Amino acid sequence: MSEIPTTTVSDVADDAVVIDVRETNEWVAGHAPSAIHIPLGDLPARLDDLPDTDAGPVAVVCRSGGRSGRAVAWLAQQGFDVVNLEGGMKAWHAAGKPLAGGDGSVIL
Repeated sequence: MSEIPTTTVSDVADDAVVIDVRETNEWVAGHAPSAIHIPLGDLPARLDDLPDTDAGPVAVVCRSGGRSGRAVAWLAQQGFDVVNLEGGMKAWHAAGKPLAGGDGSVIL
């Protein structure tokens, strides 16, 4: 198995488009402002909803990095240029990055 490409919160702009693969209740509690919500289980059916990765890699995020790591491995096999956001939304929130939506209670 090849290494999953990753990026850190500090390398992702506050307004970057990211793919959030968390469940709906987690998304509602708070998400990156420009995120696209596609729960992990919906990815295969929603490939047309993914942002264009021709201009460079797009970060994929979940709560802590596990689900997004699986998503990145699968999406990379499909030809998408994606990276796993290390630490997930927990790291995003801890770094003081902006949140849209709820109060972040599910993230913490």
